Order: sequence, then structure tokens, then C-alpha cells
Amino acid sequence: LHNSSFCLVPRGRRLGSFRFLEALQAACIPVILSNGWEPPFSEVIDWRKAAIIGDERLLLQVPSITRSVGRDRILALRQQTQFLWDAYFSSVAKIVLTTLEIIQDRVESHVSRNHLLWNFLPGGLFAFPQYSTDPAQFPFYYAILGKSPSQQFTAVVHTVTPLQAQISPVVKLIIAVAKSKFCAQVVVLWNCEKPLPPRNKWPSTSVPLTVIEGQTKTMSSRFFPHDDIITTDAVLSLDEDSVLSTNEVDFAFIVWQSFPERIVGYPARSHYWDSSRSRWGYTSKWTNDYSMVLTGAAFYHRYYHFLFTHYIPASLLTMVDRMANCEDILMNFLVSAVSKQPPIKVTQKKQYKETMMGQGSKASRWADPDHFAQRQTCMNAFSRWLGFMPLVHSQMRLDPVLFRDQVSILRKKYRDIERL
Repeated sequence: LHNSSFCLVPRGRRLGSFRFLEALQAACIPVILSNGWEPPFSEVIDWRKAAIIGDERLLLQVPSITRSVGRDRILALRQQTQFLWDAYFSSVAKIVLTTLEIIQDRVESHVSRNHLLWNFLPGGLFAFPQYSTDPAQFPFYYAILGKSPSQQFTAVVHTVTPLQAQISPVVKLIIAVAKSKFCAQVVVLWNCEKPLPPRNKWPSTSVPLTVIEGQTKTMSSRFFPHDDIITTDAVLSLDEDSVLSTNEVDFAFIVWQSFPERIVGYPARSHYWDSSRSRWGYTSKWTNDYSMVLTGAAFYHRYYHFLFTHYIPASLLTMVDRMANCEDILMNFLVSAVSKQPPIKVTQKKQYKETMMGQGSKASRWADPDHFAQRQTCMNAFSRWLGFMPLVHSQMRLDPVLFRDQVSILRKKYRDIERL
């Protein structure tokens, strides 16, 4: 099966045959010869994109039909078999869930998913109609529909320490982000145990500044949708002690617009398989290889807030909140599991590490062995939940044009990035 482009799937003892799912799993294009058989979930799945449906009365025509299929279409058909297998048939749980979701679409037809959501990555099980029934609202379908994300972003700053003074890092961060020509508004999520400071303690900005007091004050609450406040496609997630210039924010947003289904940002981390312990490991070593971009300074689509809140099991959210750790890793797991792609790192920014190490409020957290051990534990708990490791390694880094080139400074659009 694995060495074949086409696999014959004649009727079995009944109209269908177990060979059909075997072919799908092996990325072999099923050639279905079973007149009167309706392939599974054909109500929502367009099987013409993944299979050849023949007439069992014209058996001798099958060789000429398969030989007439061009290489490009063979590749497209095989890729679709893998998508359909992984999305809807790779486990009993997915088969049952797909069945229930189709029934729900029948019952609530006014908010049902259309065929595009079911037949293109990431599939109907990740495109929740409770969020939207319009494919143009999901980042995965922008390219198919010829749509671009909105030209502005909402910055969400997660704050857990008291507001000391006008020179505190969070104030500097808010001022720098608000100066971005793409910034629509800044939202401060106040998860500090201290009372919310009065409005005059916050800096004045040219864009709206909204301060939300977290109801639960937990780590997972930083990814709550807040649909009534966050209306832009892009969210810039920030830790309160992140150090970003306006140019860095602008450049990262420009990059994200080309990759709206991924996380795009600065602080990168990686995972590896620890064969001595038979478990996944987590590393913060600065290398060319990475598989995570942490949400302390990163862009992503606001739909991932909805997925994080409504798709991830409550047990994992409770684990994250109890540890007060790993919410950034969990978001990376979620985005990679949905998109099947790695995040995007922008610009080297070597000073990011030194700056974080030098700050007082959370400096110990980066070097704390318990913090690191917790993140190792999280990696394995999250992969057990999914049943596989979704993170994908990458060595791609996107820098501004003329970055560090010895040319006239006047030709450079993001000049201050070079000094970081």
C-alpha cells in the first residue's frame, strides 16, 4: 500500500470494505469499485478530492483511468488522503466526534459548517461554528479565499506585578507598542493581586488603552477571547517585562500578515526527545533550531484565544493555573497541532535574553530549576493529551531587508532593529 499511488477498493462482504481506510492511512489513492456504496461522511466530505470513484461494471477501464491522472493531481489526491485520515478517521474518538459534529450541523443548520471548512486544513473539527460560520473569519482559509487579515492589531499585556512608577517596564512597553502605526488599541490584563491602579497612573497614548481586571487571575485567563474588546484579527501577546521597540512591533506584524495561521514573534525555544529518560525535553539554548515562539512577545490570530478557551481540556488549564507556568507552551502545542506548521521567529534580538535575565521581578523565574522542571513536565503532559508531538522544528528566521548590511542607513526601513 505504501509503495502504491493507487489502491483498488472493491466491495467487500457488504458494499464497503476495510481496504478503504487502509488505503487512506497509507496515502494511497482509493479506486472505489462498489456501485451504490456511499463513502463515509460523504454528506460533508468531497471524496473526489481524495479518491477515484469507478464503475465496477467497467473494470477493464480502470488501468487507463489511473494512467491518465497527472502527477500534480496524484500529489494533490495523496495529500488529501492524509488530511482526511488525520482529521476524521485516525482514531475511534475522531470518528465518533465527526459523527456527532455532523449531526449537530444537521440539527442547527443555520450555524452549520460549509464544505470548505470540512475539506481543507485544519478541517471541521477545528473550525467551530460557535466562533463563526464564515470561512473568511478563520486564518486558515485566507489564502484560499484571496483574503488578507485586517491591517491593525490589538496588544494584550499580561500584568502580574504592581505598577510601581511611570518608569516601570510595563509603562515603557505600552508607550512603545502604542506608537506602532498598526496598533488599534492596547489592552492591559490586570492579573495582579494588588488593587487596580487609577486611570491617571497609566500612560497617555494615542490609541485606546483598556485595563481589564482578571476575574480569576490565572495564567490561562490571558488567552480568554474578550470578543467584545478584541475585534482585530491579530493579537500581540506581551508579558509585562517584554522589551520591544516600535520598529520591532511593526516588523513582526508585517511578517505575521503573511503567516496569519501561525505564531510569529521573538523569544524562541525548542523541544527534543530525551532517549535516556524516554520523554520529551525542553530547552532554552540559543541555537538556529527552534520549535516554539513564546507568547511573551508574539503575534497570532484571535481565533486561537477561542480555541484555547473552548477546545483544550479543563484538566490541562487547571494544571497550567496551578503551576502558574506553561501557558505559552500549551498555546504553541495548540497552534502547531492545528496548523501542522512551525512558528515563525523574527530577527535575532540577542539582547532579549540578557535583558530578561537582568530584570528584578521575574529574573529568578528564568533561572529557577523548578520552573524549568515544570516546563519539562508540561511538555509530556500536553503530548499525552494530543497523542502525538505536534511541535515542528524550523531554522527559518525572517529579518528586515538590508538587516546588518553595510549600506546607507537611509535605505533601511527598520533602522533601530540593527542595534539590538
